[in-house]
Amino acid sequence: MVSEIRLFAEHDFQEQAQQYSDVLSARGVAVNIELVEKLNARFLRFNPALALCVDVDGLWLCANGMKMQPDWKAEIGRLKRASLKSEMIARACNLGEKPKLIDATAGLGHDSLLMAHLGAQVTLVERHPILFTLLESTKVQALNDPFLSTIVSRIDLIFSDSADYLQSQIELKNVIDVVYLDPMFPQRDQNQNAIKKQAQVKKQMQLLHMLLPEDGEMDLGDHLLELARKIAKRVVVKRPRLAVFLADQKTDHQWQGDACRFDAYFQKGISE
Repeated sequence: MVSEIRLFAEHDFQEQAQQYSDVLSARGVAVNIELVEKLNARFLRFNPALALCVDVDGLWLCANGMKMQPDWKAEIGRLKRASLKSEMIARACNLGEKPKLIDATAGLGHDSLLMAHLGAQVTLVERHPILFTLLESTKVQALNDPFLSTIVSRIDLIFSDSADYLQSQIELKNVIDVVYLDPMFPQRDQNQNAIKKQAQVKKQMQLLHMLLPEDGEMDLGDHLLELARKIAKRVVVKRPRLAVFLADQKTDHQWQGDACRFDAYFQKGISE
């Protein structure tokens, strides 16, 4: 996990940069602030190493001439088109019942944003200090947006290892309507004869993979399924369409799409 990182900012954003530095320091990441005359595409091309930058739109991850953040504002068009009937994830997670839902594999938070829009009260759990801080910055930006503000008010961000958080819910004997899992690196356990890894990864995922390199079982989510099934009435796992079952556990029900599917595990013995 990244323990030290540079943060670029123009002089006008020095105060914001220092605030982010203080937050990340408290989360175990040493930040070296570098003030620059102009933070633009040319500067990023000449500074290709993984870093952070801050501007009027908040905190960004940058590398190789690109920058990205969990851009929830860019999702507004999709949210406006979405409905309980049109979204497969809504059926899989039973969003019509406005469930209390834990998203234990946060990523960029786009699925959580959609699920909150469709009625869920979402707890979004992320253990990586830089990704969590990016999500936190994005939520602050979204709270100032007239369309997104009500939606993101239904998302609680928790800075924790997901396994630790789920274990704490088990010990508290809490019952959760839905636990949602979308493992970061599903390709490693797919049927490689049936699935060809994409040649190009989207810009956001390229940078995210640089920040979160594969480091063994932690990124596959197998251990999370076992914990989730102890507290959730329904566990939903997002998988590539032809991928093997998570942790080799056969699903109770599936919703199949063209590119992905949702595997559901129902826990009939769990009650309030």
